[in-house]
Amino acid sequence: MVLTRSSRMCNFLEYNDFKIIYKRYASLYFVTICDKHENELSILEIIHHYVEVLDKYFGNVCELDLIFNFHKAYFILDELMIAGKIMEPSKKVILKAISSQEQLAEEMQDDKNGK
Repeated sequence: MVLTRSSRMCNFLEYNDFKIIYKRYASLYFVTICDKHENELSILEIIHHYVEVLDKYFGNVCELDLIFNFHKAYFILDELMIAGKIMEPSKKVILKAISSQEQLAEEMQDDKNGK
C-alpha cells in the first residue's frame, strides 16, 4: 500500500480504524501504524528522530545495516521510546547508552572466554 504511492502524495493514510504514517529515506521506508486520533506530525518527528540516531550510530544507515544488525536497531528504538512515547530526546544520551551496553557485552564475552 505504501510502496505504490506517489512521492507527491502525503505520508499519512487511513486504514480501517488506524492511521498508517510513513517516511522514506533514500531506499528505506519507516512505517508506523497508530490510532486514528494520533497526531501525524508528532509521529513523523519520532520517525525522523529515530533515523537521525540510526544515522549517527551506523554512519548513514542503509538497508544492510538494518538487516545484519536488526538487534541494534531494536535496541536503539527501545532506548528512544517506551510504550509509544519518546523517553529520551537526546541523541547523545541514546548513543552513550548503546556504547555502554556494547562495552558491557564485550566484557562479559571476555570473562566467558577467560581473558
